[in-house]
Amino acid sequence: MKKYEVMFIVKSTNESDVVKKTAEAMKGYVTENKGKVIDFNELGEKTLAYPIKKEINGYYYVMTIEADKNAVSELNRKASINENILRHLIIRLDEE
Repeated sequence: MKKYEVMFIVKSTNESDVVKKTAEAMKGYVTENKGKVIDFNELGEKTLAYPIKKEINGYYYVMTIEADKNAVSELNRKASINENILRHLIIRLDEE
């Protein structure tokens, strides 16, 4: 399995419990597909550089995961269709 870093932004106009559930769902998508969450950081609410879907603020999260290619593609698909997630980015970390 390879290491990946996943960053995603959750709408700040949601209630705080919806924001937390969305973040937990992202972690759940990894573990459902036999991946492992190594590190999970909540960076808090920040102002976006430009409006995304009429939102000007968002909650930023970054997690490091170990997963195979199928789990990553499923995570990407689920993040794309989740209406609470404004943007997401998945990058593979270099092997050292």
